[in-house]
Amino acid sequence: MYKPIHRLLPFLCFIASISMYGQYTETINSNRPGESQGAFAVGTQVLQVESGVDFGNDTHSLLNTDIDITGFNMDLRYGFWKEALEINALFRYQSNNIAFTTGSSDPRRVSGIENLQLGAKYLIYDPYKKGEDEPNLYSYHANFKFKWKTLIPAISVYAGGVFDFTNDLDTRRKDGISPNIAIITQNNWGRWVWVNNIIADRVTSEFPGYSWITTMTHSFNPKIAAFVEYQLITGDLYADNLIRGGGAYLITKNLQVDVSGLINFKDTPSRWNIATGLSWRLDLHKKDEKIEDTSGDEDEDGKKKKKSASKRQAEKINKKNKKRRDSVDPDGGDDGDNL
Repeated sequence: MYKPIHRLLPFLCFIASISMYGQYTETINSNRPGESQGAFAVGTQVLQVESGVDFGNDTHSLLNTDIDITGFNMDLRYGFWKEALEINALFRYQSNNIAFTTGSSDPRRVSGIENLQLGAKYLIYDPYKKGEDEPNLYSYHANFKFKWKTLIPAISVYAGGVFDFTNDLDTRRKDGISPNIAIITQNNWGRWVWVNNIIADRVTSEFPGYSWITTMTHSFNPKIAAFVEYQLITGDLYADNLIRGGGAYLITKNLQVDVSGLINFKDTPSRWNIATGLSWRLDLHKKDEKIEDTSGDEDEDGKKKKKSASKRQAEKINKKNKKRRDSVDPDGGDDGDNL
């Protein structure tokens, strides 16, 4: 059934604006519950806390161990100086209850800091910097056809230091600080977001590790999203293929809860894990580089506002169709004569 284009205009403008916030977003943008991190920073003067607890088990068929694991994660993120820059700190505390499947050794519990990392992320390329294409008011189908340029991702680089301390969690690693570097890509396709991380961990240490994480996230509505994630890990100490999945729920624009799970497909060790978490932000963001107010032609001081391309296009159509009853309202409403 034909729909007057002026009735579709608000929806088309919404679709076009989904990716216009290059860094800062109106709602919290958390890296949880997956292990990958997105290409975009939180925005200047935004402090974000992402924390969670997890419970799992590692059973190793060669070492004859059965380990129950309890962990606590906290990731602090802060944007400053430029919209493209974010500094962050990652902390993980872990407690292992180790039982032996053979012999008569008694179970033992070891605890310690499993990961402590400080770093910074910087967006080096943003294909959404100029915003999405403006809605085509002449063609409904043109607004939804596939565009090849959407395959070009946003790209960020990350560099940080990993602080290792002697503890019983992994006695093979020596004390010291070693670098962690990553390349991050992100594609935004409406309700779908595809993120890839290529990571080199502790690259100057005796046992460096390398991994690739690919994450696909889908938003069912403004409050509920789900993800599936694959991680390939290679290194002398540990190599594995991990699958994660889960979802998140947006309680308020600054508060999110999540739940997720993990499995692998080998027995050296065989792993499973379930996790739940909370993400919260303190939003003191002052300036948005992308958003402009198009609600009127003048601001509070009476100065002329810059009109959006979609509004200018709508006004041109109206001039050509002054005598028609179905002219385009640049604000997306009816002209008063249409029901």
